Amino acid sequence: MLKVGLTGGIGCGKSTASAILSELGAYIFDADKEAKHILDTNERVQSELIAEFGTDILGPDETIDRKKLARVSFQDEDHQLRLNAIVHPYIFEEIDRRFAQISSQGKYPLFVVDGALIFESGLDQHLDYIIVISSTMKHRIERALSRGTLTREEIIKRMELQWTDEDKIHSADFVIHNNSTEESLREQVEEVYRRLT
Repeated sequence: MLKVGLTGGIGCGKSTASAILSELGAYIFDADKEAKHILDTNERVQSELIAEFGTDILGPDETIDRKKLARVSFQDEDHQLRLNAIVHPYIFEEIDRRFAQISSQGKYPLFVVDGALIFESGLDQHLDYIIVISSTMKHRIERALSRGTLTREEIIKRMELQWTDEDKIHSADFVIHNNSTEESLREQVEEVYRRLT
């Protein structure tokens, strides 16, 4: 079973591509969802984050408030690196554990790690292939704004903290350009899936 990374910047359509791969028969490991789960349930991570960033990241119930943590960790590259240095080792560990579990079932041709920071975290070194979803800045901002969770300023700030599309494309095995319809995205994802299986 191949271990494949699926990545792309905020608003590029990565989640849609991930859903299509799942429909086609791939196993999807959602790294962002997993990171949230680790933040919510792993006491060691929680105490490391509080030690690193202080009690400003806590909500009224004395647990980590993800919005406050995001505000602190996305303010600049240094803060983001400090957050990732704490959380990423736990995600890597969970990827290895889940991969062993899923590959032993022999049900899926591909194990896809869906993650925004595959290159930034160094995870790409542990994967067989990387698929990058690329999109124009205009499309990305429109899509990210349509979710209604971040302001334009917050979206641009996050874009600045991620690798550029050009850098990701340069390091990718497969590039999917998502600048038109969902149908076009689906056709490109299906083509990559065929080539990998």
